[in-house]
Amino acid sequence: MTTAQTQELDVQPTPLALLLLGREADPRSERGVECPGDLPSPSDPDLVERARAAKAKLGDQVFVLGHHYQRDEVIQFADVTGDSFKLARDAAARPQAEYIVFCGVHFMAESADILTGDDQKVVLPDLAAGCSMADMATAEQVAECWDVLTEAGIAEQVVPVSYMNSSADIKAFTGKHGGTICTSSNAKRALDWAFQQGEKVLFLPDQHLGRNTAVRDMGMSLEDCVVYNPHKPNGGLTAEELRAAKMILWRGHCSVHGRFSLDSVNEVRERIPGVNVLVHPECRHEVVAAADQVGSTEYIIKTLEAAPAGSKWAIGTELNLVRRLANRFASEDKEIVFLDRTVCFCSTMNRIDLPHLVWALESLAEGTLVNRIEVDKETEAFAKLALERMLALP
Repeated sequence: MTTAQTQELDVQPTPLALLLLGREADPRSERGVECPGDLPSPSDPDLVERARAAKAKLGDQVFVLGHHYQRDEVIQFADVTGDSFKLARDAAARPQAEYIVFCGVHFMAESADILTGDDQKVVLPDLAAGCSMADMATAEQVAECWDVLTEAGIAEQVVPVSYMNSSADIKAFTGKHGGTICTSSNAKRALDWAFQQGEKVLFLPDQHLGRNTAVRDMGMSLEDCVVYNPHKPNGGLTAEELRAAKMILWRGHCSVHGRFSLDSVNEVRERIPGVNVLVHPECRHEVVAAADQVGSTEYIIKTLEAAPAGSKWAIGTELNLVRRLANRFASEDKEIVFLDRTVCFCSTMNRIDLPHLVWALESLAEGTLVNRIEVDKETEAFAKLALERMLALP
């Protein structure tokens, strides 16, 4: 529908619609809009050499972080690779680096800014590299949820636990309300701690990780879990349902891991006899229940490293990583395939490409700070409190 048509029908586009169209910005959202300046052409044959030259010119001034889901063309310039929290800690361990270039997505760069020194500057090569999961929980929505819990008379019993894949605002909310952060590898420890502090947990923003941890790892039932939908009045739940629940799961999910289905598991078992199905805990509960093994990104990598030659694996996680692992272990006769027949990259993670990285590095080498990710001091203080609680988990 054109602008003229919407005016004729007296239809007013919502702020979210404008945001998705790239015509508006929301500083409290994971989504960015565009980068200033001109990017190099993606067909420029000199991009690799330009990146090398700019990085060499910067020397120890720059430290480049590369998330596992990044493209190979970007990963080759990373000083370290890893998951989001590992990379943020690696950045904090390099205080001599003036610039931290984070090849990942927005919430990861925020975490790096929270954990690094005030004199260090975190750069995200493309501001539009957000996270659909993190976008599914805004500060306003979560504050409204807490009001609903208060009205139901249970807020004092609830401890928030937020996944690392959340915005700085949500991490700050968690810290302010006595909660902790978790990763996919320590979610059970975080929940064990939370249930020592209170009777219920509000798990943000990934319902699948929360449900899988509670049911698969802690022995709870599916009936112990309810899903709070921020787009429905009172989250779509009655006060009685909230009072009866142990796990109040936010209605959020990963767009990549959420695409895997039970059909995907059944189909790959028929297609590849003897295959081992290994999935990330952000997958749906029925997928996790049908898999042979479940674990974080680091767990997936270590499992494949230790796998015997000739073994067959179907991996339920982001395609860039699966393809990289398949190439890495091909010489060891390990067959590694993507769990779903329809391949899918993380679209926002893939926004960090070689032209954006070159532009960021060359700008820094010329003395121009671009795309800085900076968390305000109050948000940083409460978010850091939540992160410190995670680091102190037994």
